[in-house]
Amino acid sequence: MSESTGVTMEASGDLAGPSRTSGKESAYIRTIEWDMMNKTKFFPLSMLSSFSVRCCLFPLTVIKTQLQVQHKSDIYKGMIDCAMKIYQSEGVPGLYRGFWISSVQTVSGVFYISTYEGVRHILTDLGAGHRLKALAGGGCASLVGQTIIVPFDVISQHAMVLGMSAHAGSKADINPLGIKMWPGRSRFNISMDIGREILRRDGFRGFYRGYTASLMAYVPNSAMWWAFYHLYQDELCRICPAWVSHLFIQCVAGSLGGFTTTILTNPLDIVRARLQVHRLDSMSVAFRELWHEEKLNCFFKGLSARLVQSAAFSFSIILGYETIKRIAIDEQYKHQIRW
Repeated sequence: MSESTGVTMEASGDLAGPSRTSGKESAYIRTIEWDMMNKTKFFPLSMLSSFSVRCCLFPLTVIKTQLQVQHKSDIYKGMIDCAMKIYQSEGVPGLYRGFWISSVQTVSGVFYISTYEGVRHILTDLGAGHRLKALAGGGCASLVGQTIIVPFDVISQHAMVLGMSAHAGSKADINPLGIKMWPGRSRFNISMDIGREILRRDGFRGFYRGYTASLMAYVPNSAMWWAFYHLYQDELCRICPAWVSHLFIQCVAGSLGGFTTTILTNPLDIVRARLQVHRLDSMSVAFRELWHEEKLNCFFKGLSARLVQSAAFSFSIILGYETIKRIAIDEQYKHQIRW
């Protein structure tokens, strides 16, 4: 830790040298560390940014989930077909099924990012490299975040797939809880019914159905995403001209990290969704059923929607996250920040 600036000096450089500052003598801060920020600014702005991104991109989550839980391609032929059928039968509200339950992730996001930055800070003191810090911090953050959010995720996903009954006919069991869909019923009442039915059938454990699958899908996903984010950021900083916005480089690196991790973890995410919605007994049962239905197509099922969702979320989240870090940074470091 540099005593003069408080900035971590690492091999790849959280501090970028003159080659990226058009010959200027002073270096700029590439990675804003946890102890450089004003937390009273960071946390509320971070929650606002996360909620705004979720509002804009939530329809992609609904589309992805419905594509993942359908049997083969019985209901939807692809992402566009799914979006059109939902919109034609339910309008815009159909694309926001389960939104308010899912928006609890805005709160869990505070614990996620606090864990990520806290682990990074601890590993900085131990002298770890920044890619190792990103990998370990991302994994630990996801473990904490999933423990908080899985119960709400289970309810939200049941709410998301209820609309499939309008175009499923008798092809699939997309309402395993038998939730009544009377005309005029509010989304809140439907969500409460889902929660009560899960509690009646499975007890409190029912809210953590698919928890192990969630950890297996999201902990590696989060760990790899942050590691790839820093990897791509380093490479882009190395090859891009000095006039290219550093914030833009970070957003592109986030999208590339999202693409990479999505391709690597897609089957695990399908298993997680099916465990939680189809109420299967175990991950092995879910894997066997998925392989029996899809064979090698299981690696690509819902992948287009998930790639679009991941790239859009990654770009938007990093845009908000890195912008807020720049706004919340302490005055003593502001002259070293590059936009």
